[in-house]
Amino acid sequence: MSQNLFEKVWNAHAVKQLSNGQTQLLIGTHLIHEVTSPQAFGMLRDLGLKVKFPNRTFATVDHIVPTKNQIEPFEDGLAQDMIQALRDNCKEFGVKFFDIGSGGQGIVHVVGPEQGITQPGTTIACGDSHTATHGAFGAIAFGIGTTQIRDVLATQTMALSKFKVRRINVDGELPPGVYAKDVVLHIIKLLGAKGGIGYAYEYGGSLFDNFSMEERMTVCNMSIEGGARCGYVNPDEKTFAYLKDRPYSPTGEAWDKAVADWSALASDPDCKYDDVVNINAADVAPSVTWGISPDHGVFVNENIPSPEEAKDDVERKSIEEALEYMKLEGGAPIAGTPVDVCFIGSCTNGRLSDFRETAKFLKGRKVASGVTAIAVPGSEIVDVLCKQEGIDKIFTEAGFEWRNAGCSMCLAMNPDKLVGDQLCASSSNRNFKGRQGSPVGRTILMSPVMVAAAAITGVVSDAREVFDVTGSAAA
Repeated sequence: MSQNLFEKVWNAHAVKQLSNGQTQLLIGTHLIHEVTSPQAFGMLRDLGLKVKFPNRTFATVDHIVPTKNQIEPFEDGLAQDMIQALRDNCKEFGVKFFDIGSGGQGIVHVVGPEQGITQPGTTIACGDSHTATHGAFGAIAFGIGTTQIRDVLATQTMALSKFKVRRINVDGELPPGVYAKDVVLHIIKLLGAKGGIGYAYEYGGSLFDNFSMEERMTVCNMSIEGGARCGYVNPDEKTFAYLKDRPYSPTGEAWDKAVADWSALASDPDCKYDDVVNINAADVAPSVTWGISPDHGVFVNENIPSPEEAKDDVERKSIEEALEYMKLEGGAPIAGTPVDVCFIGSCTNGRLSDFRETAKFLKGRKVASGVTAIAVPGSEIVDVLCKQEGIDKIFTEAGFEWRNAGCSMCLAMNPDKLVGDQLCASSSNRNFKGRQGSPVGRTILMSPVMVAAAAITGVVSDAREVFDVTGSAAA
């Protein structure tokens, strides 16, 4: 019987059907970090339990890590306590830990793929909503809560209801100066921030066939912003080439067998989906958010919605609330909106290709007066590779601060925070109220190249015009 990848992976990991209709699901790989794991380990101790399969659990520190001054003890005592707790827990329970200075530390959703821990056909869980990132490799990956972290640590399983599957086809080629970030912002705008509730998103079509693995990760990363529990792309030769010779990838005959197994995971051509959405890549333009939800998006050459355009009272109130918080005027162009801070980084856009692509346009330019601009690599490995290529120097010569690896200003559980009602042009994934550290701070999401354009001009700008883009590759 024909199946899509989700069904194949789900069925392969289903331990049994529970009386409440949920499935007891084996979790092939468990990723943990310092924020959501301490309570779970505490529960294990209270119950006198060990970690069931320590070799299937991997830890790093990312959320609370200072990116500017990493001398310990940290200035933030709570942050110091959290990283020390993770060190102690990993040592006690035999869990592999990528600590600061190990050469492998970074944002958990960057570390997993670059280490080869993320592999096709497995189930991956982590106490972080953006675990969907790992679906780019043909895995079923999702975020979980603290009690579920406890369950996975203790049993390597958890109870979960099966998702429906929506296939999202994007076909054709993106126009020059349009990136994977623009694609996912466009998808979220079309389907809504709640449109994916109850679904896994399978991304396909010729655009995703041509996307690099890092581009696929960017889109899968923000599946959760569209309401989906996970998002994935069928594995192919690009997937295998990316994983080959990674530290935790199979080797020798085991590699050949793994590739054969992974190849069989792709959705069968005649499989069924619960829903199918078709999008023309040529219709996508550089996208930015204007409000306080990821689906509050427009193309950069469009105007901010006004309450009068709303289709009903619910939408009207949503627009009014967003405009009041963002201090923007409905009906006005989004381009030209002044920015105070520009941030490039996060698990969405903190990889080598993001900095490499942005550096091409940033070289020889200068950040506008009065704008604070920071670049934060997603991992220590990304940092090293950028420095080997001189990318960090291009950023610093332009006026960006080049920081150490971490989540940084994406969620501001560290010193990297907005002040007052500063407006940030951000390559991260969420624009909620107070997301970037200030209860009145404002966030506009966009691609890294668009952030660079905003940094240089001091306002939200069309990067295609700022950099005279005529043929850049999507990234």
